[in-house]
Amino acid sequence: MLMTAFGGVMWLIFTAMLAMAVVAFVMAALFREDAYRAADKQNKGFWLIILGIAVAVNLFVPMLFLQLAGLVATIVFFVDVRPALQQVSGGRGWGRRRGGSSSDGPYGPYNGGR
Repeated sequence: MLMTAFGGVMWLIFTAMLAMAVVAFVMAALFREDAYRAADKQNKGFWLIILGIAVAVNLFVPMLFLQLAGLVATIVFFVDVRPALQQVSGGRGWGRRRGGSSSDGPYGPYNGGR
């Protein structure tokens, strides 16, 4: 019974590691290439390869050491690279609106001629 509970906990941990790697990969893909250069981080291709390998290892290679290496790369992306990319992108991350309300024009809010 104890081994069954341990196996369930480990499955949850591995699933969480896979989910984090997939989310980081998608985020890395959605930022523009010039944002990586402006943030003085590695280029977009580098992060896509590293995070793609992390996803592949979590899916296909049941080696804890490699999965932990992928987790470290994922955490580095979330803690260091993503905030820097958001800062140079004007605070806009993936999935966020550009800013303002729906009635804003290119030069500010549209007030209907008032």
